[in-house]
Formats: sequence, C-alpha cells, structure tokens
Amino acid sequence: MSTSEYSQTPESERPAPAVGAEEVQRAKREIQALVQEVSELSRSDISPLEFYDKMLNKVVAALAAPGGAVWTVADNGGMQLTYQIDFRQTGLVDDQNGQLQHGRLLRQVLQGTEGAVVAPHSGAGEASDNSEDAASNPTDFLLVLAPVFNDQGPQGVVEIFQRPGARIATQRGYLRFLLQICEFAGDFLKSRRLRHLAEKQTLWEQLETFTRTAHEKLDVRQTAYTIANEGRRLIGCDRVSVAILRGSRCRIEAVSGQDTFDKRSNVTTLLGKLATAVTRTSEDVWYSGDTSDMAPQVEEALDAYVDEAHTKAIAILPLAQPGFEDPAATAEEQEENVYRKPPPMIGALVVEQMVDSRPPEGFMQRVEVVRSHSATALANSLEFEGLFLMPLWRLLGKSTKLFRGRTLPKTLLVLALVIGAVAAAVFVPYDFTLEGGGRLRPEIRRNVYAQLDGDVKQVLVEHDSQVTKDQLLVVQRSVDLDKQWEEVNGQLMQTNADLESTNRELINDEELSEADKTQKVAHLGQLNQRAISLREQRRLLDLKKEMLEVRSPIDGRVVTWKLQEQLLGMPVGRGQRLMEIADPEGDWELEVSMPEARMGHIAEAWEKSGGDLRVAFILATHPADKFEGRVMEIHRSAEVRGEEGNVVLLRVAFDQQALRDVVSNPKIGAEATVKVYCGKESIGYVWLHDLINFIRAKILFRL
Repeated sequence: MSTSEYSQTPESERPAPAVGAEEVQRAKREIQALVQEVSELSRSDISPLEFYDKMLNKVVAALAAPGGAVWTVADNGGMQLTYQIDFRQTGLVDDQNGQLQHGRLLRQVLQGTEGAVVAPHSGAGEASDNSEDAASNPTDFLLVLAPVFNDQGPQGVVEIFQRPGARIATQRGYLRFLLQICEFAGDFLKSRRLRHLAEKQTLWEQLETFTRTAHEKLDVRQTAYTIANEGRRLIGCDRVSVAILRGSRCRIEAVSGQDTFDKRSNVTTLLGKLATAVTRTSEDVWYSGDTSDMAPQVEEALDAYVDEAHTKAIAILPLAQPGFEDPAATAEEQEENVYRKPPPMIGALVVEQMVDSRPPEGFMQRVEVVRSHSATALANSLEFEGLFLMPLWRLLGKSTKLFRGRTLPKTLLVLALVIGAVAAAVFVPYDFTLEGGGRLRPEIRRNVYAQLDGDVKQVLVEHDSQVTKDQLLVVQRSVDLDKQWEEVNGQLMQTNADLESTNRELINDEELSEADKTQKVAHLGQLNQRAISLREQRRLLDLKKEMLEVRSPIDGRVVTWKLQEQLLGMPVGRGQRLMEIADPEGDWELEVSMPEARMGHIAEAWEKSGGDLRVAFILATHPADKFEGRVMEIHRSAEVRGEEGNVVLLRVAFDQQALRDVVSNPKIGAEATVKVYCGKESIGYVWLHDLINFIRAKILFRL
C-alpha cells in the first residue's frame, strides 16, 4: 500500500505496525499479572469502595486510559456514581442533556451482558440515533463499558474513558479485558453478599441465644451474668458490665468474662460511682475522648474511671423500668410514651472498648437491642426476687415436686428413713465417752531442785543413770558462801587468839590491880561469847556448803535429757528444777489432761458411780493394744497448758501386769489417747454433745 493510500484509509482499518515478539510476551505477562491481582482482590474481605478503588486504578493503568468510573444500581433503580477517576474530563458534570444521554447508555449496557464500546458523540447499538432521547456517548472519549453481575442480577457498570482513534481489534481487546475484570467484580459482590448473609445469620442466632438466655431465669445475679457475657458476644465489644440500682447507688453485679471479681477494687468502685451519676441524669452517655458536653458530676466520675481503667470508648446506658405508666400524663401522652415524670431506673448497661475507639458496623443497633432486652429481663428478675418471702415460696414450690408422680414412693421412703434415724438418735442409748490426752508416768517420781543459789560445778549423772537414795548428783559452788565462811573463820581464829592472850595475862601478870583483873575477866567473857557465836555461824555455813551438794531423794533413774549441756557451768537459783528421777521398776499411772469444758459430765458421772469411773486408753507407741483402768483422783483446780488451754488433771490407775505383757520397757511420758466412760446417753447426744453445749453457752445463754 502506498503512502497516499494509507493516509486516506481510516485509522481503524489501517494495518497494525510490526511489534516484536518480546514486547507481545511482556504485554501478555503484564495483563496476566494484573488479572491475577484483581482475582485475589475479589476474594479479599474489604469494603466495596475499597475494592472499586483498587480495581479501577489497576484497570486504568493497564489500559493507559485517562480515567474511568464505577456505576452501581441505587435503591430507587437509578444509577449512582460510586467511584471515579478524572470524571470531570468527560464534561458531563455541567451538561444536563449529556448526563441524560449518558444515563440511558449506562442502563442499556446494564440490561445486556456483552458490554459496549461507544465512539465519541455517537450512539450505542440499535438504540443510537440522533434524537435527544437516544442512548449515546456525549463525550470526546471512547467509552468502554461492561456490566457487573452477581447471583442477584446486574449490579452496576464499569466505564473506562479511552482516547479515540484505536483500531477495532484494539477496542475489542479493551472490552474483553474489561468484561473479564467485571466478572471478578461480580464474584466479589457475590462473596461479600454471602459473607453478609452468614454474618446476618450468625447475628440472628446470637440474638436468639441472648433473648432466650436473658429471659430464661428470674434470678437477678444469673440474669446479670447472662446479659454481660451474651451481650458482649452480640455487640462485639471488649467488655460489658451490668449495674443494679440498690437504693440510691448502683452496684456492679456482673462483668463479662469474669465469674467472680473484687467488688471493692478501685475500678469496680469507680464504675459503680459512674453508673450512679448517669442513672441520676436518666440520659445516655457515649464517650470516645470528649467530655465537654456532659454534666459536671458525670464528667468528674467518667474522668476518674477512665484514668483508672484506661478504656478507649465507653457507653453508659440507664435501664428504665419497662411498662411504666405516668399517672400525671394524659391518655394521649401515655399512648405516645410521652412522660411528664421520667420512668424509674433499675440499673445501667456499660459497654466498653478497651483497644479501639472506633465502633464496629451495626454497633449502635446491637447495643439498643441488648439494652431493651436487658431492661425487661432485669425488671422481671427484680420484681420476682422482691416478692415477700420469695425464698420460702421457692423452697415450698420445689418441695411439692417430691410428692407427685413417681417420686412419691421414694419421698415417703426417704422420710421414713429420716424419721427412723432421728428417733434412733433421740431414744437409743449408747456409751457416752469423753476423750482427752494423757501421759504415762511412774507413780514414784521426784523432781530434784537446787537448795541454794550457785553455779553448777559438777554433774555426776547422765540421762537414764541408775541412782540410789542420797547419791550425790550435782555439786554447786557459791562464791558468796565461800567468802562468808572465810570471813567468819578468820574472825573466829582472831577471837581464839584474843582469848589465849587474855588468859595468859590473867595468869602470868601478878601486878594487875583488882580493877584491871575485873576488866580482863569481863573482856574474857565477851570473847568467849563471840567465839561461840562465830563457831555457830561457821557450823551453819558448813551446813549450807553441804547443801551445795544435791543428792537423790529416791532410788530410781534419771529421766531428764542432756543434763551436762543444760546444767554444767550454768548459774542456778534456789528452788530451780535440775532434773527428774523416777522409778520405772515400780507401778505406773496415767496422767490425763481433760478439757475443762468437759469436766461437768465427768464430775456428774463420778458422783453417780461413787468414784468409780471406767477408762480405756491406747498408747501412741502401741495403738493396736487397748488398756482398761479406773480414775483414782480428780484434781480440784484447773491449770493452763499451752495449746490445750484450761485442763483438769485426772490420775488413772490400771493393771500393771497387762502393761508389762505388752510393753516390756515403757517410755516415761509416752502419749496416750484416753476415753472416760460417763454412762449412757442417746446416740444423738453422744455425737453432737459438743455442738449442743456450744449452742447452750454461746447462743441460748446470751439470749
């Protein structure tokens, strides 16, 4: 073809210039990659506007077009512009007639399935003509249009503004590409609709579960916990709390996700104060960071709670008494729910977002649903719980089930068993025993005490040493006593020397006058008296020194542990216990510590038995062997013994041979568990005597 012929040929019929194979392959790869991106985008969970934004930008970039638009079907059946790129370049913004023609073009494309490529200022298909009512392209661009379908039919049109002058084959390629992209758009709308239906179905199931469980029971606490937990799932928030108005203050009754919570914690206390302030105003409070339009008391309580709980958004919704009728309102006002007096509050519903302050989709509607059902359920529960003697009526109502149908024979059988057990507990006699703790000890035992103050110089025995009466056990030393003895002995020696000197003078000195002799004789008498006194003092000091030697009072064995470590070198005082000596070869006895609270029964049984109370006991070292005995003596005074408290000591005698047959070498102080037989009493009193005595002393006596 010559150059002149080529120039006269329409551009759409001109042959395409030669294109390299590599460029063709690269263009195909780019188109395939773009199609794959749109395909993945159609499977994502994003909003339609975000999808149209990404899809249209990719298509416009791939076709190197000046712009494009996405048109969707409006609720009234018309077409609305949902997303656009450089739509103003088309000139349709200010052209009313062009908009009408363009709109008819969009509807015509929407009714078909193949799309259309419309040249500038021309019609589309059979409907195109020069009349003003024709569907046409009033713009200077080549319009490539493709419809978007899903399972419900046509949903919109995707329109691309392309530069004119492209060849027919290229225009067809534009259309095929756009139709393929619109298929993905239809898949996206279909998937989104299915997800929406699934979410709607889930929402209805959650709503059904919430309404059923919220109204299922009439217990206030259980109802509040149901509202908090099921309401949080239905609303889709982070936390829901339920506050109940008790008197003039709201108390937090339930918090979602927590079976138990500390009602005295700072967060719970501040939330209760916030709910109280809001219920007093009877107005809803929605907070997401701004408190400028709130009442001062609500603002103060809200700031304090937010500072403590760090919540991002919170809604406090007062719960009013449903079905309230204002006696001051007219019939028309009551029919229109117009009250001159606000309905009474029963509590508040608290909805919180802890992480994100943006409410999810449908948040307000779900909150209102939960609120309305919560008010009704709580009002019914509070009314039911407030009935007079409701716990008693509830118990009686449950008990009637036991006397109906097949449960009646079982109930009568159980009642018969219970009555029989009670009668047996009251009338059947049983051995009444009182338990106490005891220790096994030899009858012959003595404590060894220090007779004077001093330091222990020698300890001549060890634990378990065999000793005889008057055997030396401990030697003490008293520095003060030694000093006194030395002083008295020195004074005695000096007095004796003075006596010898005075006697010598009286005998040998012949020149003494009668007066001097009389004086010497008187002095000699004084010295004799002093000498006698000093010798007596020395004798007493010698006796005291003998008392520093501690001797055994009886024959027996030393039963005190680690004498050397406890006594040697230690200062001891007069009357201080040094050791204990017992005769394990003789008879043994049991020393019982009986709690003072049980001595009334024992004293009464002692008098009735004439001083013959039977005792049974077992030793901790031989729990399998039981021994019998008799109470020989009851101490007249009580004493305090550590953790045992006030106890009275009982001395128990028993068969010595029976003990020797079982225990060859009894341990001194071995613990025993003792039962004292106090006659016969009813089984119920034997088992419950401690409880009965407690009630008598602590409850009935104080009444």
